[in-house]
Amino acid sequence: MNLKKKCTAALLLGVTMLGYAQKQTDSTEVQQLDEIVITDSKFKLKRENSGKVITKITQADLEHQQGKSIAEIISNTAGIEINGTKSNAGQSLNYYIRGGRNRQVLVLIDGVAVTDASQIANDYDLRLLNTDQIESIEILKGASSTLYGSGAATAVINIKLKEASKSPISASFRNVLGSNQSQDNQAYYAEDFRNSVSVNGTLNKFVYLASFGNQYTSGLSSLSGGIEPDKDVYNAINGHIKTGYQFSDAFKFTFYGSFDDYKADFDDTYSGPEIKDVSKTSQYRFGISSEFKYKKGSITLNAANNKINREISSSYPAIYKSGSLVADVYNRYQFNTKIYSVLGVNLQQNSMESFAIPYGSLNLEQNINPDVAKFEIIDPYVNVVYVSDFGLNMNAGARLNNHSEYGSQLVYSLNPSFKKNLNSGYLKGLASFSTAYITPSLYQLFEPTYGNNALNPEENTTVEFGAEIGIKNGAMFNLVYFNRKETNFIDFVDLGNYVYQYKNIEEAFTASGLELNVDYIFSKRFKIKSNATYTHVEENLSLRIPEIKINASLMYELSKNTFISLSYQFNDSRRDMVYNDNTYMNDEILLKSYNLFDFYISHKLLNHKVLLFANVINVFNESYEELRGYTTRGRNVYVGLNINL
Repeated sequence: MNLKKKCTAALLLGVTMLGYAQKQTDSTEVQQLDEIVITDSKFKLKRENSGKVITKITQADLEHQQGKSIAEIISNTAGIEINGTKSNAGQSLNYYIRGGRNRQVLVLIDGVAVTDASQIANDYDLRLLNTDQIESIEILKGASSTLYGSGAATAVINIKLKEASKSPISASFRNVLGSNQSQDNQAYYAEDFRNSVSVNGTLNKFVYLASFGNQYTSGLSSLSGGIEPDKDVYNAINGHIKTGYQFSDAFKFTFYGSFDDYKADFDDTYSGPEIKDVSKTSQYRFGISSEFKYKKGSITLNAANNKINREISSSYPAIYKSGSLVADVYNRYQFNTKIYSVLGVNLQQNSMESFAIPYGSLNLEQNINPDVAKFEIIDPYVNVVYVSDFGLNMNAGARLNNHSEYGSQLVYSLNPSFKKNLNSGYLKGLASFSTAYITPSLYQLFEPTYGNNALNPEENTTVEFGAEIGIKNGAMFNLVYFNRKETNFIDFVDLGNYVYQYKNIEEAFTASGLELNVDYIFSKRFKIKSNATYTHVEENLSLRIPEIKINASLMYELSKNTFISLSYQFNDSRRDMVYNDNTYMNDEILLKSYNLFDFYISHKLLNHKVLLFANVINVFNESYEELRGYTTRGRNVYVGLNINL
């Protein structure tokens, strides 16, 4: 199937779904609630007034995908592929969004940026979070450095943690039991255990929440063969507390703290069978959030201190430590019903430290000093939103990056849209022009063997335009074209004689594509969500990025208490590289395309206080690869119980 046919098929799928849905609409009037989005402006705006296509994963969406990780759920979004979500639970994650990779994706937790300064890409490991602690997720694609700074070049993933209930005391319990097996081993042993508990409530003006979760997974080897086809264990624990006090109608204050830890066995092809390959990662996070409201606006302060420790036990043992202190203070002001503004300043301090065994030594020694490997930023920013009464909407902003190593750099964005109200809904056209600025990571600068302190920051320019149709009975259709140009790309370059170093690539490259979303509510009981993505990246940078990806979910309420869904995913063929022991070079290979089906069913008991569910992933036990030589999960079954008191 050639490229043109594949692209056409993907787009026709969405159009056909929409056309069919319009013909099959139930006579019962179904009103879709006005969806509120925040991430693109830091204001609560109706989706129809936003000039961006924002994907919102609600609590109901999360509930219908129990047994899946956060990364696996996010990977069902148009334009997003997270490699490693379908492999061993401890598999490292690689983000591919609009032709970009990990370092171009920024993760927020409750609006605060989280990174790991010791990682090569300065990215955040989503394996550290427990899905049960999450209330919702907003995904904003496109360059968003104006509001969120360095790293927000292809997407911002804003994860909102659960809030305390309004009752004096509430509690929830969740237990999941599942298999964890490959396509070749269908024994259905119980080898995936997930548990969580939460106690929370509101006492007058005081709110509190405490939650704990753990996951233990075995049975699946990281490698599909080779030296160690063993059972690689993944063991994670998560703890989170949040307390807050509403001093008055105008002022509230919240304190939170979290501990996240996981231990993951992996297979190092260079290790002998006598060496146990293990990766241990711990995260300690503390923060405050306060908001003071006045007549036409509010002042918000979000601050967090995050420390991450990673320890690698293998033939090449190492220890990595990172620390980040983030403070974001901004003033939201509403001039009138049409004009909203945000004026703020973001401060960050990041540092890293690492230990390795030098050549000729037997002991770990410090090779990156945190007194040297650190940076600070002070970024003032402004953003203005205009919502007219005749359909024109405008979102524009600018940010001055002030980096201790690289000085000042201005980034900006302009995001107009025009909405036409219709009797049955609305029609919206949108466009966007935005820039992004990505500084090298501390690892890329200061790693003694591969680092290069002469690196320049990467620069991105993104243009997008599209259209969206919203229909009152629950239909949503949008199509967006994007084109991203990147300069000063940082690559890992072979300098010859087995010497490698991080270097800027002189030539610019582009990534472009189409993203299609089609959602439709047939009736109060039956709805569909679907998306299709076409991504074109220059061949030398298209590693593991599918040109065509399709997701679709059919959801049906059999009764007031019983829900079922059938989900489908198509992933196109992808390029990969494999090291050749004979030539000492990397050979290019092609990973075959694959189709996956998942089935979910749930039933509520005791006035909706008890939920029983079962989830079957890869129903037809399809054999496929995410990464050459690494195991993927075959047909697996998860059953579970939720109790809400």
